[in-house]
Amino acid sequence: MAQVELIMPKMGESVAEATIIKWLKNEGDKIALDEPVLEIATDKVDSEIPSSYEGFLVKKLFNEGDVVQVGKAVALISTEAVAGGNSTPATTTPAATTEQNTSSQAAEKTVSTTTATTPLPKTAESSRFYSPLVRNIAKQEGVSVQELESISGTGAHGRVTKNDILGYLPNKGKTAQPSVETTRKAEETLEPAVSLNGNGSAKKAEAPAPQVHKPNVTLMNGDEIVEMDRMRKLIADHMVMSVQTSPHVTSYVEADVTNLVLWREKVKKAFEKRENEKLTFTPLFIEAVVKAIKDFPMINVSVDGTKIIIRKNINIGMAAALPSGNLIVPVIKNADRMNLFGLTASVNDLATRARAGKLQPDEIQGGTYTLTNVGSFGNVMGTPIINQPQVAILAVGAIRKKPAVIETPSGDTIGIRHMMFLSHSYDHRVVDGALGGMFVRRVADYLEQWDLNREI
Repeated sequence: MAQVELIMPKMGESVAEATIIKWLKNEGDKIALDEPVLEIATDKVDSEIPSSYEGFLVKKLFNEGDVVQVGKAVALISTEAVAGGNSTPATTTPAATTEQNTSSQAAEKTVSTTTATTPLPKTAESSRFYSPLVRNIAKQEGVSVQELESISGTGAHGRVTKNDILGYLPNKGKTAQPSVETTRKAEETLEPAVSLNGNGSAKKAEAPAPQVHKPNVTLMNGDEIVEMDRMRKLIADHMVMSVQTSPHVTSYVEADVTNLVLWREKVKKAFEKRENEKLTFTPLFIEAVVKAIKDFPMINVSVDGTKIIIRKNINIGMAAALPSGNLIVPVIKNADRMNLFGLTASVNDLATRARAGKLQPDEIQGGTYTLTNVGSFGNVMGTPIINQPQVAILAVGAIRKKPAVIETPSGDTIGIRHMMFLSHSYDHRVVDGALGGMFVRRVADYLEQWDLNREI
């Protein structure tokens, strides 16, 4: 018998760690080849780790809730197959036994070390994950879980990074919470407090950040309490963070997409027969968005303090509703380099695997602009929330037949047209009304000017 390590796999360039959320096998259980052994989570994606060997689970090296770095062993598996894939049973020699014992001792040492350096596990009341490094710093510096919860994180989805906690330490314990009476008096003061500049002139003190008070919720007879699942907690945190970060403005445009609808109806069967892919409206919308981004590149940016980061790549996120009711946003990387078939294949593949829970963590990272189709739920328009750290998001509404004025050389007429609303929310820190409005108008122009004779 030989022992092999089950390794936390690499899940994308931007993913360095994952959290174990559930063991599917217990120690001593038999494991088939490619059978899932445990479930892991990174941000909003849950994945399964299958076994590359057939055998028995000897030891779990981490517990549920532990954060594990990519490339580290998470379990030991006893197998008759040697590492090279030979199915011939391995002969156990004294040397091999000694090696197995040493490996087991090393694994036990790893587990004890990990337990000792993980003093602040994620609590049931918290929806945040803290890396082992952050938790170690917190323990050494005497930072409580409650204090960690109060630190504003700059990492992915508001996660607290090493720099965040190190930046918090110099001011730890120095800032006292104002009393209710002090707060009331401050609100009643009409003149702002002043201090002196270096030249003796008066300057206005900066207003303190407003405190958000959560409403008290009273339970009534017959109410049912349902705990949010992990993904819903992450979504809630991300949405609150977004509206607190970006001043949202939304512009609306109504587009006549009659030519687009007629063209798709004409070619969709031939397209599916030739490419073996269903042609939905989503890749057509994405194509128009990509063209508009090329016309207005300042929509494809992010904000870092007072710096604007202009993105070179155009990576379009497409919001997808899951069977659970939660939302996930897989990303089409380098969408500007794809033709219509490439966009269609990517959209269909990501949507299918999103609904089946088969997305890889890296496939929801790196978006620079997001499209959400509220029309799929029968809605005509919406006010979408920006997917940070992006600065804009477009919602496309339901396509409906409506009477509309048609301008012709011989005069205006009334006709039945396919109409759709586009709702464009943007970050008013860096996107003014002119840019935000012109961008969504340009997207509508590309959709309205669709060529009925376009070849597929």
